[in-house]
Amino acid sequence: MASTFLTARWEDLVLLNYVCPPRILESLVPRGTTLDLWEGDALVSLVGFLFRNTRIVGLRIPFHQTFEEVNLRFYVRRLTSSGETRRAVVFVRELVPRRAIAAVARWIYNEPYSAVSMGHRSSLTDTGGGAVAYSWSYRGQQFVLDADVRGPSQRLRPASEEEFITEHYWGYTRQRNGDTLEYQVEHPPWMVWKATAANFVGAGASLYGSVFGGVLAKEPRSAFVSTGSAVVVHRGVRLDVPAA
Repeated sequence: MASTFLTARWEDLVLLNYVCPPRILESLVPRGTTLDLWEGDALVSLVGFLFRNTRIVGLRIPFHQTFEEVNLRFYVRRLTSSGETRRAVVFVRELVPRRAIAAVARWIYNEPYSAVSMGHRSSLTDTGGGAVAYSWSYRGQQFVLDADVRGPSQRLRPASEEEFITEHYWGYTRQRNGDTLEYQVEHPPWMVWKATAANFVGAGASLYGSVFGGVLAKEPRSAFVSTGSAVVVHRGVRLDVPAA
């Protein structure tokens, strides 16, 4: 297993999930992976969450331990030479409020990070539910991602959509030369809620392009919330996958 790159807590997660035509995603699928479908549909998820107690290679970086992230992602899988299926995420775009964080992520992983002004609010408790919202600005435009939930959070149901969305423990990212970088993310299964109300407000096309903007303008297929857990992100490893 690759060495640890980052440890943190991911908290107050909001996940809005949309059906997306596969043709939109096919050109973004990293070499050596294939789209991972849910009930025959390709999905993209708009995800907001809070990093807390962040350490990079074991070090606490001043003013960079607690911060928000909002990302747009989709799902792939890879069959290893040993026959293991690794289910993973690929990021379309990731937003954080710190320029240094964005720069390190682009340098180490070639992930599509950008730095924007961000904020959040949360009243979540695992026993009573509550509300959580992420807000940010981009080129003078305002965006909000929020959700409300009620009652206690629940364990993941096996073979459920909630499990499909949250139980991807690998990431793949295309490198500048076309290679694929693979990295592992560890965390325990999350307790989740189905959202009673969830919204994305803003001009999605200005952030993600007209095609993804059209996807995000529709009603989400589903929306989940979780209070999250501790996580470990391992260093990436380049795959030995020949070009087609």
